[in-house]
Order: sequence, then structure tokens, then C-alpha cells
Amino acid sequence: MPRAVAALPDAIRHWDDIAARLRGRRLVVFLDFDGTLAPIVERPELARLDAGLRHVIARLAERAWVAIVSGRDRDDVAARVGLEGVIYAGNHGFDIAGPPARPLRHRIGAEFTGALDAAEAELKRRLGDDVTIERKRASIAVHYRRLPEARIPALAATVEAVVAGRPELRLKGGKKVFEIVPRLDWDKGRAVLWLLDALGFERDAAVVIGDDVTDEDAFAAIADKGLGIIVDGASERRSAARYRLEDCAAVGHLLERVTALLATPESSAGAALTARVEPERP
Repeated sequence: MPRAVAALPDAIRHWDDIAARLRGRRLVVFLDFDGTLAPIVERPELARLDAGLRHVIARLAERAWVAIVSGRDRDDVAARVGLEGVIYAGNHGFDIAGPPARPLRHRIGAEFTGALDAAEAELKRRLGDDVTIERKRASIAVHYRRLPEARIPALAATVEAVVAGRPELRLKGGKKVFEIVPRLDWDKGRAVLWLLDALGFERDAAVVIGDDVTDEDAFAAIADKGLGIIVDGASERRSAARYRLEDCAAVGHLLERVTALLATPESSAGAALTARVEPERP
């Protein structure tokens, strides 16, 4: 049952409980990027992953499966994380690729390209320069972090009208962003379950850490058996997560503890990690 984030126990303060739950288990750790691994910034292209946190993720990926599940394009988030040896699920899980140790591949929604192209063109005609229209392979993000509060209702009405005219598409919310995605029964939660099945794990092996509304699908998908952790100070927003973390720095601290807990390297996830991956060519 979703609860207010402020009512959720802090994962760092309750580490002993989490450690008891995870100790001795084989894990799949699912991580969002913006707002979870990297602080949210005014313009999405400015987001950067701290080098120290990158090192922590690299060490964790030697002992467990790690999947970065982001709203960004897969090649974009892969370049920003810069680690080979983890799984990247871009566009909220519409585009998934695994590391050399387990070459997974799953991509859906290509048939919606025409509808997304048309929606993008209309948005550019109707919206001003104080919003950022970010086109991705299987979605469109309309960022409005710089927009005055008084103008947000008008923006929402315009975006809703653009989507309403295209039954192939649907609208999702987020932190200062509207996401336009294909009208398919697919989201971060479905992507998490697909990856667990592909890797041969049950839901009790899943640790999901994210901060946004779109991460709620993933929290809900593993809520009865897995461990969901929301990155949110202490708001009244309701979440299906079990625990909360204050910020990206706290995420790093928790991942360090999880890595130390998994003292025996997980042989199935033993792919070598390299410094950078090249974006996939179109």
C-alpha cells in the first residue's frame, strides 16, 4: 500500500534491517539516473555522474547484476554512466541492452516513430523557448523547469491536446517534465520484471532505487517481495517504496554498504568494466 514518503524509514538509518534482508542473496540492483545517481539540473544535457559514485557502481557490478533504468535514450545514459558491464534500459525500458557477459536485447515501440515525429513537430510549433523538447527514440520529454508556475497549466493543456490528437501515444508525468510515450502496456515496472526473468531471478532479488513518478511502476512491480527505495527528502507524495533516501549522496553511501555486504563476487555478473562505452550508431 503506498505511503507518504515522509512516513517511510530512512534506508541509511535502518541499514541493519536492510542488511539482514539482503545478506547472502544474489541481487539485481536497478537504478534510475537523473535525481538518483546524478542531481537534477535545469537542462538535462548538463547532468553528470560523480566519479566516486561511478567507481562504487563499478565495484557493485562485479558482485551483482546492475541495471540502469532511465527515461533517457539508452545510448545517452550509457555514455553518461560510462561503464561496460552493466545493463542499460533507456526510454523507461523501451530499449534494453545487456553487457558482454550476458548480451540481452529488447526493444519495442519502433512502429510509433511516425506518431512521435508528428507530435514533436507540433510541439515545436506551439511551444516557446522556455521549455525544452527532448526527442528520444521511443518518447518525447517536455521539460519545463524554467517555466513560471503561472504558465504551467497552459503548457499542460497544450501537451495534452497534442497527445489527444494521436491515439497511438499517451502522456506520463514526472518531475517538471511531461513524457509522451507509445500507447503500449510497458513501463519501468514491466522492464524490471522482463529483466528479472531474462536473468533468471525472482522478484525477491530486486533492489530498485529511483526518485521520479515513473519509478513508481518499478516499485509497485516488486513491492510484495523486492526492495524499493525512493530518493526524496521527506515529502507528502505517496510511494510504493519501502524505504527512502535523502539525495544522490545518500544513494552512493547505500550502494557502498550493499557492495561491502556482497563480499563474494557474483560470478554470473563478472564482466570486466571499462571506462567508457560508445553510443550506438543510428
